[in-house]
Amino acid sequence: MKSVLSGLLSLMVLSASNSVAKADLRLCNKTDSQVGVAIGYKDKSDWVTEGWWNLASNSCETLVPGALVSRYYYIYAVDYDEFGEWGGRAFMCTREKEFTIRGIEDCVARGFERTGFFEIDTGEQSSWTVQLTEPVQQGTGGR
Repeated sequence: MKSVLSGLLSLMVLSASNSVAKADLRLCNKTDSQVGVAIGYKDKSDWVTEGWWNLASNSCETLVPGALVSRYYYIYAVDYDEFGEWGGRAFMCTREKEFTIRGIEDCVARGFERTGFFEIDTGEQSSWTVQLTEPVQQGTGGR
């Protein structure tokens, strides 16, 4: 996969409010760029990774519809315009084209890429929203 600079983009994770809302795992792209998103999770028998959702600037997408059954989900995202990424240390399998991959072992040997995902701890909530954001500009007083 493309070489990208780490730290160009920041991540902000927010739980969904307790208002009457549909229970889902949603991801909102709060950047000025189009992003591609992959998700990893444990189903009843195995680890699964799926991708790609393509989100336009300032849009949201439901990645897991309905009440969440797992506490932990894993996300990897790529900024198509600025060539940054949101990743982490939970390594799972991906590929460049649309995919659903069962298992996270031996990615390269099985013809896939080994990609670092970041962990989302939903705290066992039934609904959760992840927001991808760009870093605050220096000198604006934000952190």
